[in-house]
Order: sequence, then structure tokens, then C-alpha cells
Amino acid sequence: MRTRILGSMSILKIKMKKEDKKFAEEMCVCRNCPSFKECKEKIAYCVIGKSKCIKERNGCICGGCPVHAKLNLSSGYYCFSGKEA
Repeated sequence: MRTRILGSMSILKIKMKKEDKKFAEEMCVCRNCPSFKECKEKIAYCVIGKSKCIKERNGCICGGCPVHAKLNLSSGYYCFSGKEA
């Protein structure tokens, strides 16, 4: 019985992550950030992970992003440090 509950919780967690990624892709403001550099990679670094192209910190707008608020994130510069969600 306990294994089933844990299994169900894992499935729910995976489903929520997919929903979070979809929301992040739609609402992400990374392209408006002064640190952003176009390089044909996915954005929403707080959910996807850090950028392989962005090498300089030129300002951060993560704190004002709807994704940051919805997911209760607490940091910034995800393009450098990687995902928090």
C-alpha cells in the first residue's frame, strides 16, 4: 500500500513538472533580460537549466517574471546558476 502511494505521488510530481515547463515556456521573460543572448536554445532557465551561451551577467529580471512568482522561486540568474524548479 505504501509503495502505491509513493508511486502515485511520483506520477503527480512528474505531471506537475510538465505543467510547470509548459507554463514557463509560455510566460518566460528571459528574452527581455539584459543578460540574454540569442543562441537557439530553449529559454525558461529556471525550469530548463542554465544557458550554454550566456557568459556575462548584465542584469537580471528573474524576480519580475510570472514564472518566478507562480513557482515560488527565490533566486535569480538562472541562466548562470541553473534551474531551481
